[in-house]
Amino acid sequence: MTPTRNLTARFHAARDLRLAEEAVPVPADGESLVRVTAVGLCGSDLHWYEDGGIGDARITRPIVGGHELAGVVEGGPLDGVHVAVDPAIPCHRCDLCRRGHPNLCRALDFAGHATRDGGLQRYLAWPTVRLHPLPGALSDVDGAMLEPLGVAVHAVDLGHVPLGGSVAVIGCGPIGLLLIQVARAAGAARVVAADPLPHRRLAATARGADEVLDPADVGYASALAAFTAGLGVDVAFEIAGTDPAIAAAMDAVRPGGRVVLAGIPATEASAFPASVARRKGLTIVMVRRMKEVYPRATALAVSGLVDVRGLVSHRFPLTEAGDAFETAVAREGLKVVVQPDS
Repeated sequence: MTPTRNLTARFHAARDLRLAEEAVPVPADGESLVRVTAVGLCGSDLHWYEDGGIGDARITRPIVGGHELAGVVEGGPLDGVHVAVDPAIPCHRCDLCRRGHPNLCRALDFAGHATRDGGLQRYLAWPTVRLHPLPGALSDVDGAMLEPLGVAVHAVDLGHVPLGGSVAVIGCGPIGLLLIQVARAAGAARVVAADPLPHRRLAATARGADEVLDPADVGYASALAAFTAGLGVDVAFEIAGTDPAIAAAMDAVRPGGRVVLAGIPATEASAFPASVARRKGLTIVMVRRMKEVYPRATALAVSGLVDVRGLVSHRFPLTEAGDAFETAVAREGLKVVVQPDS
């Protein structure tokens, strides 16, 4: 039976998330109707919830958030297929798309941003070509985790991690924990990680970090120096979105190394110690979402080289979306997932 009502969770302002019954979206030509089964809450979603925006991007109309999602297609050529939903819709016509940078598309549409509603609703109409069928080995929750895994894959691509090289991961939230595993799979021989939260440090150890440090500890600098024999790591990834994390990444990397900034700051500006970056001759790279990496992310998850399932610590129905956000804001676990069809 064709559904007629759609439960949504819309951001109206900072900490103003409202549930509403709305009409089920009607797919346009080239779109499919997806019954959303799993939505991961990302750090950027938390900025929308806590701050009413990210940097200079603000809530200008009530919008459905959520861009880490999976579901089941209802109708059309993929009827009944479980899919991961790529939240980015590039134009494939602009100069940047043609140069192989669809993540920088000049006309990019993105789930849960601007005027494009995201996954925190029971039904979503989405371009069929942006739906990725899930292999039987992956659950729908696993499928939602492919988006943050894709960001980690893209970050490692940008980092040019050398085979047998060393890596630092500053910030051990879900993407940081995925990045540890992706860096290992890409050939990093040694990984050091840092996070102020004890449960995240334990999770980093469980996922392959050789050394896990508390950046607030008085012995942090000496422990980091001992890990690298005073030389510094080849590549440092910052996944926390704070100025101290950027500084820690620059301290950790060797002269001539690369610092990859993937964290999203709450404010429009970030700052870093220019003297350190200049004297070391660092290359600084910014991560903008990901490119077309869903097939690679899927392969990593299916092969077991990266564990996505074990990162999910909390699950909520859509009717408890507010509690889900409060849990995520409190950093009580690792990944919080909302299941709209539960």
